[in-house]
Amino acid sequence: MTIAIVILNWNGRQLLKRFLPTVLTYATGAQVYVADNASTDGSVDFLRTHYPQVSILQNPTNEGYAAGYNRALQQVQADVYCLLNSDVAVTEGWLSPVLKCFEDPQIAMVQPKILDYKRPTHFEYAGAAGGYIDKYGFPYCRGRRLQQVEEDRGQYDEPSPCPIFWASGACLFVRSTVFHALGGFDADFFAHQEEIDLCWRAHHRGHKVVCCPQSVVYHVGGATLSATNPQKTYLNFRNSLLMLLKNLPAHCLYRRLFVRMLIDGAAGAYYLFTGKPRLTWAVLRAHFYFYRHFSKFQRKRPPYTIEDYYQRKSIFF
Repeated sequence: MTIAIVILNWNGRQLLKRFLPTVLTYATGAQVYVADNASTDGSVDFLRTHYPQVSILQNPTNEGYAAGYNRALQQVQADVYCLLNSDVAVTEGWLSPVLKCFEDPQIAMVQPKILDYKRPTHFEYAGAAGGYIDKYGFPYCRGRRLQQVEEDRGQYDEPSPCPIFWASGACLFVRSTVFHALGGFDADFFAHQEEIDLCWRAHHRGHKVVCCPQSVVYHVGGATLSATNPQKTYLNFRNSLLMLLKNLPAHCLYRRLFVRMLIDGAAGAYYLFTGKPRLTWAVLRAHFYFYRHFSKFQRKRPPYTIEDYYQRKSIFF
């Protein structure tokens, strides 16, 4: 089984300088690619000078995470893709347990255990030990709910892969045939939650998504957009709504979207009354986009949707 490690980069020269050496050290048997989204910080020249063994895929513009990877992976031949953020530190032996998971032909996607690079004893926000969503599409993880992140005490170290709903895009292993059969990421998402949408679409087709805790990586997180960035807030709220429209079972689609809109309204009010009006505006922008493009994304609904997509009704109540 062949594997390609593909790192998407946009003006991340310093991150590549910091984390790429370890990736190359522990990339036993894998080809390493950097897909560059039209960086202007000299990233490509830096790679050519210092890491000639790395294959460079150059996108003509910054197309975001979703379209950037879609374009790059059309040029990569491998059985398994590892989509790796540029701010992830990998560890010795991280690939072998994951590849063993793919011996099960039903498994389409795998994520490792993701710990916090800045606080290594704790899980990292973006993925932790595998992700789920609640009834209204809000994501949470084993090891993280809302802003509460658990210490890693081995509580999720199962001896066999654990079924999860979504695998983190910070370090996502995906079977190449499944990725392309699904049409890749939804490029309209640009960035944020596109991996949840991809996993949901994989579940519709009967594929499995798992966490492999025997593989461990450390993620810095927030290296591109901070948690309080209005653009990040906009993309998260917008893409979550689009994902629900595309994937919710038809019989509950409008009812759950209505409740979700009420929750989003409460979030916008909270931001406003806590002195964060730019985040309130980000939530409003997300909803304006959703209403304007409702029909477009409704047409993306698959012919069959799974009923059992959540384990808890709400992460809030």
